[in-house]
Amino acid sequence: MRRILVLARAEVLHILRDRTTMAQVLIIPILQLLVLTNAATFVIRDSPVYVVDQDRTPASRGLISRFAASGHFDIVGSSASIDRANEELLQGSVTLVITIPRNFESDLMTIRRAPVQLLLNGEKGSAAGIVQSYAARILSEYSRELGGGGIVDVRTRAWYNPAQNYKHYMVPGILVALVTLIGTLLASQNIAREKELGTLEQLNVTPISRLEFIIAKLLPFWVLGFIVLTIGLVVGRLVFGVPMRGSVVLLFASAAIYLVGALAIGLLISTVVETQQQAMFVTFFIVNIYLLLSGLFTPIDSMAPWVQVASQINPVRHFVTIARGILIKGAGLSEILQPLAILVVFAIVMISLAVALYRKRTA
Repeated sequence: MRRILVLARAEVLHILRDRTTMAQVLIIPILQLLVLTNAATFVIRDSPVYVVDQDRTPASRGLISRFAASGHFDIVGSSASIDRANEELLQGSVTLVITIPRNFESDLMTIRRAPVQLLLNGEKGSAAGIVQSYAARILSEYSRELGGGGIVDVRTRAWYNPAQNYKHYMVPGILVALVTLIGTLLASQNIAREKELGTLEQLNVTPISRLEFIIAKLLPFWVLGFIVLTIGLVVGRLVFGVPMRGSVVLLFASAAIYLVGALAIGLLISTVVETQQQAMFVTFFIVNIYLLLSGLFTPIDSMAPWVQVASQINPVRHFVTIARGILIKGAGLSEILQPLAILVVFAIVMISLAVALYRKRTA
């Protein structure tokens, strides 16, 4: 352990003396967070919907069929239980819950007016607003189809993000992207620099084991990841008013696991490249794919089915889900257990693969 700390201390001193690295870690992420949060947007093509039909009449089924046939919505579940619908919203499985109350058809026939409640997942920011507009248009057209039969009274409520402020939705995702880029890029360049300087072989013949060497090299960047995350959270809270409804401790615990995987990717890249420039290009290529498949800029629901399946092995997707769930929804461990378990498996697999490949290439 002492040898790890000594080598890690030397690495920290090198980072502190390198002004370029310090700028990458402390200044650039803040600027990117401020700019990207105001510039990023996305378009909705499809959205998962849960239906709570408490009436179960031809009129209620007719309304549901209009949503199903619109092409904008995918009805992923239906029941008479609002509690089940609330669970789906909390887990992030659906963007919209349509609640049709009892006596919907009879109210249309007698008092010429019947309520329909739309519960939106406000965590999804401006996407929720687009979904609301689609739903309102369908309900309006259905009212016209009824003619003199009645009017559908729409009552809308956005959960988790009542103001539908898209910045509350984007900031956690962008912050995850920055932590990923900084951690992976610096880790990959660090080992590559040792190769360029010719010091890697010298270190390999010292008493320190390769595993100790890897831990010592990655430990400072693991800590830097927390620094970037902390700075980003402070900026998000003070500048954009991002809520922090859940446990920050749980968020940092999840980040600790995620960073192991992200740094392991950097280490893996470093074993297959020879220069820092090559490491930078490969890192940007991989991270760009991660971001495109993360649901950060384009909702996963609107992606092709095979892309949605492929995104399941994307750690960025799962950490974005965790960050948004904890900060915006106040989700606890039980709500994020599935994506967290995937991150644990990913971290174990990647660090094992990176160490194994590093041993093979430096043997």
